[in-house]
Amino acid sequence: MKPISRLFACLAALAVPFTPALAADFPDKPVTIIVTFPPGGGTDLLARLLGTELQKTWKQSVVVENRAGASGNIGAQAVARSPADGYTLLMVNSSFAVNPGVFRKLPFDPKADFAPVINVAYVPSVFLVPPDSPYQNLKDMVAAAKSGRHVTFASCGNGTPQHLAGEMLAADSQVKLQHVPYRGCGPALVDLLGGQVSSAIVTASSAMQYITSGKARALGVTSKARSPFLPAVPSVAEQGHPGYELDQWHGLLAPANTPKAVIDKINADVATIVQSKEIKDRMTQLLYVVVNDSPDTFKKIVWDDIDRFSQLTNKMGLKLD
Repeated sequence: MKPISRLFACLAALAVPFTPALAADFPDKPVTIIVTFPPGGGTDLLARLLGTELQKTWKQSVVVENRAGASGNIGAQAVARSPADGYTLLMVNSSFAVNPGVFRKLPFDPKADFAPVINVAYVPSVFLVPPDSPYQNLKDMVAAAKSGRHVTFASCGNGTPQHLAGEMLAADSQVKLQHVPYRGCGPALVDLLGGQVSSAIVTASSAMQYITSGKARALGVTSKARSPFLPAVPSVAEQGHPGYELDQWHGLLAPANTPKAVIDKINADVATIVQSKEIKDRMTQLLYVVVNDSPDTFKKIVWDDIDRFSQLTNKMGLKLD
């Protein structure tokens, strides 16, 4: 054997693939879950619930870190640039798939720079108004806008599904609704309750306590049909907007090139957690429809939504930069 051939043979022998056996040792140090929104919103609540349970399963610290800003792009960029070893994960919702359509330039490639790990839940968003609002339903709000009244809607941030939900209603109704973006659903709710905005669109999970306490009134849910958790609240579709639908998924992404064995382990461990009766019941109380999609299934969901939302925002002319 020639010297150069022997060199390559030795290097090949030294190369140890990342096998499932090695993945069984994952994690052997703390794991960070980056959330792209401030504390208090539905995505943050879900990340903290999963983090607490993963910490028990892995016997390692799981830190939830909020990196809000730029519609989630700051946190996503941080994870995209992290080592591809599974120790830094990104907790996202459907806004991750909206951003490529509304930002001309992103500091990362949403498909090439990430590896979907697991989708754990769906949740609709809900249109809210203060209890003393004159709007009893979405038709009232749309009619007010058509009459020339200044109608505002708060959202969980530029480029979020809630932002898109409001723009979809405005486009379908052919009215102007003034968007007021916040850095998360929590801050949007604070200003709604304080009377700073006419309405707000937030996740049902973050709004539920205010709806049940009477501090806010729900006008409509963005899911295709009524939510089983809010059966008295009509969908947007049934209020004169057939075809309107915008459910929000929540899941974990890892940096691209994270070993498949690590992704599969995280997927399996999280799936076990969300399928347990205790955690499933707690998630249901937060209005989540619990799922445990495989990495391949979640990848198709995310990639398809990136394409779907890009087509929709281009049609609407919705750009944020």
